[in-house]
Amino acid sequence: MRNLSLAALTLLVLAACNGNNMENPLLSDSKLPYGAPQFDKIKTEHFVPAFEKAIAEGKSRVDEIVNNPEPPTFANTVEALEFAGTKLTDVGHVFFNLLEADATKELQDLSETISSMENEYSMYIMLNEKLFQRIKAVYDNRESLDLEQDQKMLLKETYKAFERNGANLSEEDKKLFSEYREKLSQLSLQFGKNSLAATNAFSMLLTDTADLAGLPEFVREQAAELAAEKGEEGWLFNLKAPSIASFLKYSTRRDLKEKMYMAYSTCGLAPETDNASIIRQLVDLRYKMASLLGFDTYADYVISDHMAGSVQTVNGFIEELLTPSLPAANREVEGLEAFAKAHGFEGDRLMPWDISYWVEKQRVAKYDLSDEELKPYFRLDDCIPAVFGLATRLYGLQFDERKDIPVYHPDVKVYDVKDANGAHLALFYADFFPRESKRNGAWMTEFRTQQVVNGVEERPLISIVTNFTKPTADKPSLITHDEFITFLHEFGHALQGMTARGRYPSMTGTNVDHDFVELFSQINENWGYEPEYLNTFAKHYETGEVIPAELVDKIMKAKNYMAAYYQVRQLQYGLIDMAWHTLKQVPDISVVEFEQRAKARADVLPVVPGTCMSTSFSHIFNGGYSAGYYSYKWSEVLAADGFSLFEEKGIFDKATAAAFMKMMSTGGAVEPAELYREFRGHDPQPEALLRKLGIIEK
Repeated sequence: MRNLSLAALTLLVLAACNGNNMENPLLSDSKLPYGAPQFDKIKTEHFVPAFEKAIAEGKSRVDEIVNNPEPPTFANTVEALEFAGTKLTDVGHVFFNLLEADATKELQDLSETISSMENEYSMYIMLNEKLFQRIKAVYDNRESLDLEQDQKMLLKETYKAFERNGANLSEEDKKLFSEYREKLSQLSLQFGKNSLAATNAFSMLLTDTADLAGLPEFVREQAAELAAEKGEEGWLFNLKAPSIASFLKYSTRRDLKEKMYMAYSTCGLAPETDNASIIRQLVDLRYKMASLLGFDTYADYVISDHMAGSVQTVNGFIEELLTPSLPAANREVEGLEAFAKAHGFEGDRLMPWDISYWVEKQRVAKYDLSDEELKPYFRLDDCIPAVFGLATRLYGLQFDERKDIPVYHPDVKVYDVKDANGAHLALFYADFFPRESKRNGAWMTEFRTQQVVNGVEERPLISIVTNFTKPTADKPSLITHDEFITFLHEFGHALQGMTARGRYPSMTGTNVDHDFVELFSQINENWGYEPEYLNTFAKHYETGEVIPAELVDKIMKAKNYMAAYYQVRQLQYGLIDMAWHTLKQVPDISVVEFEQRAKARADVLPVVPGTCMSTSFSHIFNGGYSAGYYSYKWSEVLAADGFSLFEEKGIFDKATAAAFMKMMSTGGAVEPAELYREFRGHDPQPEALLRKLGIIEK
């Protein structure tokens, strides 16, 4: 064991002492409904012995496959391997989800050790020459095998996974590859820990009401609650999404907004949370790993296994969107600056900390629409059944809250999801509010993947995690329309997990190409702009008044407000991602300068010296989207083209919904391009998105 803190060593000792003397809820069969995790019993000291036993069990099953005297077959080799590590997967889902959503210092201390254990197990499989030879024998004989579609895909993907994880390397290179994987895993975990620590390190306590100028009452209440939680008097603001976003949007204090913006935009640059050095190590190791496997760059390695297929295709795709979007974005920013100067702004250029404020001001002026006006109609307690109701109307799903199932934090709600025939489909966990133990952002995850084990189907345990505005002592949780769209987005991912149908866990639910998986979340966002849907639930939380038609009309008209600007910002993130992952050597310039060069041609705002998003860019350095951030836009093209079918047939058309659900539930058993063509009837084109956003004419 290396570099363990005293706390981690203490936990390991406790685990060693107690592991064999107590029932481990991570290993024992759960008696809860649908085998739900026993969060009421799981303790930190359970994790190490659980991982140890699960890994030992997995290795034993791998050894049985390798030592099987029978000739290799699909069933005794490929299929057997698919389920060899089932217990380890279940334990890992609990641990790593808690590490993201409810991290304690103790969990963070254990994360490096546990990640190292998992990596060693992975390499035990992937660099196992005898195991690979059995798989290769089945793969080489694939044309003569009578396999079903999902079995053919599992065989193909299993063989490819071994290739992509070094199975064809020399013994010396296999050792190197394993070392690279181990180091990458540790560095990625440290990046995440640093990001969370940097986010939590900053807070701004205001005690003078003059400092609250421009802030609406709901923002002040939220800040007062945060201060009270810390035992402070006044108004506390931090770098969590609801807090910083509200302050930048409404405050008239440019000096304080600059202070918050600079804190947010320099996360991971301070010596105590230094992610810049970690990035340099990560990109170097990723390149070396890809190079060992014969790829020109790490991006080539990643994208060769995605829908896009090649770096050239991705670069061309980004350019195809950026070329018309950049001039449109510049026009939008120029118009915004003209508006700001006409309404009291005295600077030469709008700075990044000014944008949210003036975007909101101009939106109110152009469309007579503000978040403050909309929020009363989007009470979270009304939005939850509304989002569920959309799935009911489209796919027949039913949701019943279960208060008898333990959760990992009091904020979490659990729902029993049933299909149109009343059969159990999934458990759905929803964790909505920010806290210090939760990282920023919003995401979907799972505690168990849908699969069929020994002929018995196990239905999935799905979760979404967000950072929505918390309720206060005087008001319920009122979310912005943008937050509601985020809810729809993550719930779209959840639907793919909940409706999954298949045999093999590595190919069900969201286990599909990154540039395909976002289709199902992004298409779900579209209903958030449809009057026919909004009118069913958006009611004023105090009066019960249905959202006025004129307000819905304003939402529709403002839908593409600043669309080119936001599109270019997303494309900038893609440019940064591709720049880092097409490197062949670590640059001799700083991380800050490298990022600024990578995105320079897409800058529409002044560059602020010393700021850097890479050092907190968790998606690509700690979140599985390395060399894949483009996939959000790729999938957005699919979603724009796909939703046009709903628009043609009717947004609640049953036949279209059934066809979409078939594509959504199939998982990775069929090539995504084939699935999409079957649903839509043609391949999508980037123009579909550009037209939807109003960047080019319809």
